Amino acid sequence: MTEPDTQRHADVHPRLTPIVAPWMRDLLADRRGLTAQFARYGSPLNLLAHEPFVENYQRYRETLDRHGLRHLVLFARKANKCRGFVTAANAHGFGVDTASFRELDEALALGCDPARLVVTAAMKDARLVELAIARRVLIVLDNLDECRLVERIAQSQGRTAEVGIRISGFLFDGQRLYSRFGFPLEEAVALITEQLGQGTDLPSLRYRGLHFHLNGYSRRQRAAALLQSIACADALSGKGVTTDFIDIGGGFLVNYLQDAGEWEAFLRELKAAAVGKRAPLTFQNDALGLVVRDGIIHGEPRVYPYCNARPKEQFLDDLLSSEDDQGNSLAARLRSRGIELRMEPGRSLLDQAGMTIARVAFRKRDSRGQLLVGLEMNRSQMQSSSADFLLDPILIHHGKAEPQSGQVEAPLAGYLVGGYCLEQDLILKRRIAFEQLPQIDDWVCFPNTAGYMMHFFESNSHLFELATNILVTPSGRANGALRYRLDAAPAQSPAR
Repeated sequence: MTEPDTQRHADVHPRLTPIVAPWMRDLLADRRGLTAQFARYGSPLNLLAHEPFVENYQRYRETLDRHGLRHLVLFARKANKCRGFVTAANAHGFGVDTASFRELDEALALGCDPARLVVTAAMKDARLVELAIARRVLIVLDNLDECRLVERIAQSQGRTAEVGIRISGFLFDGQRLYSRFGFPLEEAVALITEQLGQGTDLPSLRYRGLHFHLNGYSRRQRAAALLQSIACADALSGKGVTTDFIDIGGGFLVNYLQDAGEWEAFLRELKAAAVGKRAPLTFQNDALGLVVRDGIIHGEPRVYPYCNARPKEQFLDDLLSSEDDQGNSLAARLRSRGIELRMEPGRSLLDQAGMTIARVAFRKRDSRGQLLVGLEMNRSQMQSSSADFLLDPILIHHGKAEPQSGQVEAPLAGYLVGGYCLEQDLILKRRIAFEQLPQIDDWVCFPNTAGYMMHFFESNSHLFELATNILVTPSGRANGALRYRLDAAPAQSPAR
């Protein structure tokens, strides 16, 4: 395929305008305070606020209460490593889902109630299991080897281990949903009734409930999985075994963007670029997971669905309002059985709770003449499993627009790159349009990065320092709204 005409649609860069919380706008306007933070801690900075985190929980709680359900919301700690969110969760009565020894140990050290903790780690070593059993923290079991490990340690401590059983392999539209985690659904009843508890090979394991976590974000798939989990609980009840809870995991959608039309336009233009019908939108025309064969597009982009009409508690409400074949809502089925609903959101609890800001280090052209704007950070400091972070960054300029000449001449569109010695160290794969040429020490802000973006893949190769995490707190109210500012010498220490 011939190289597309890079001047065609060169001035058309589909916007992806992010929703930006008022507290973020307050801090971006506080140039004196941010300048002091950069001078003190370097770049990049992660700024975090607890208030949106708690507000997101409260909306989930209100939805669950409206459906009349017993419930426990647990923050998926792996989504952000800052312990302040654990403290906030504990203070406001919700729990924490832990995925490692250090996560559990820290939650306990911070005073979390063991009854509001759970261990769901994909790999459970002896040290983690010993701590969980000693402190009576529920352990969600994934396979028989884990069952045997927990049994051995429980016997050595002379204790009973509280356990949940993770199940998978749910049927949906005639197909079995894939997961590498959990016991097959059709084996769960026999496992729980014949292999766990007194008189079995695993007498120290006390069954409490069922757990699942689905990949992706389909409400219909979650409804099918919850309905089949309730059926599993019914089958257990018929054999005299009580299911106290069903845990539906996470995956509650977040809406990052102001305008659904922008999202649709971007996807449309991405596909046009993939088949050479317009100039590339991404570095080296990366199709972000689309596959092109013989000029035909296959599949969908491997990106998070950044625009959603029914996010967070609305997504949950839709799920609980889903009906079975007899017209009974899933919430009604749970209520009638007295089963507690548990859930483990991470990203959605952290919606609007953090942003990442980096300084501009250089501008240059690459071997193809493309503008590169280097930032004092690396891609691992703003990376998730999504093929790209599809929000427009916010540029904060400190001086007058610089005359364009030499190797940084027009057009004013290019790529944000990081400091690792790798050709692929792009902060964003998407080509960004600049209103003016970024200058050295200008700031580039990435909103809404607290959930999975800041820390999930963060590394310090080259012995670079990790980003400093700074907790910001309200400075007062104006017109009924909380206002935030960063003092030049803040009393608040970095959130670790």
